[in-house]
Amino acid sequence: MKSSLLKAVAIMAAWAMPVSAAIYSAPQDGSRLIGFPMEHRVEVGQTLDEIAQQYNMGFLALVAANPDADPLLPAPGSIIKLPSQMLLPDVPRKGVVVNLAELRLYYFDNARQRVHVFPIGIGVVGRETPIGATRVSQKRKDPTWTPTQTTRKKWLEENGEALPPVVPAGPDNPLGHRALRLGFGNGEYLIHGTNQEFGIGMRVSAGCMRLRYDDIETLFDMVRVGEPVRVINEAVKVAQERDQWLIEVHEPLSSDVELSRDEKQLQFSKVVEAQLQRANADPLHLEQALQSQLGLPLRLH
Repeated sequence: MKSSLLKAVAIMAAWAMPVSAAIYSAPQDGSRLIGFPMEHRVEVGQTLDEIAQQYNMGFLALVAANPDADPLLPAPGSIIKLPSQMLLPDVPRKGVVVNLAELRLYYFDNARQRVHVFPIGIGVVGRETPIGATRVSQKRKDPTWTPTQTTRKKWLEENGEALPPVVPAGPDNPLGHRALRLGFGNGEYLIHGTNQEFGIGMRVSAGCMRLRYDDIETLFDMVRVGEPVRVINEAVKVAQERDQWLIEVHEPLSSDVELSRDEKQLQFSKVVEAQLQRANADPLHLEQALQSQLGLPLRLH
């Protein structure tokens, strides 16, 4: 009990300062639950985006966990729930795992028994980040950017100016200072940095996955060429943790920008359906979790 308390205090102290990535001890004995519930008291003038950057979390994840908070002007002194506890995706714990519905990237450092969790920006509607299994095919420091014809056309339409065929490395390069090329398609998809602070934890890219400055540097130094990468889209995660069943529900992604959250349909994998049957969940608890979509682990009993 004492060691658990000390561990919780240590993690809370670490999260109280700006950090690059949330680093968790890999759970043992089949557990998928990592982290601890945490809260933040809003200071005068703070926005949710500033709080998200302070704790290195995704903006939309923080909004989802606090549906009653004003994203631009949360009340000073009010308490914000931090999405600092989560269920690991139900996939093999190897290399890089991205869950698009969570807007999170997991890196499994199995040699050190650690899990690194990064908030990410993903593809906008119409330029979705692809789903599937691939590998890191190339690592590039200070990458140049060669915009696709589609990107150059859209840029011209929206900004009234033409993009150069190649954007050199530097502060104007939207790929930031590090990039990992993936094997999807013809290699046009990257995990990369960014020259913008806003947009992490949102649908903002042309299909690539973007990380904050320090995060991409950390990930870049850890991964190897050939490292496995799995991209999934699972809005609902269910796990049995000792004597209780937990569910974590995120707002599902949609290919229709006009749909409101209430109009989007949650999809359940066969594995999740089977888990819910075994859990024999309390109907009220299950319905509340599915409706609220807080992105936090909740009890099913």
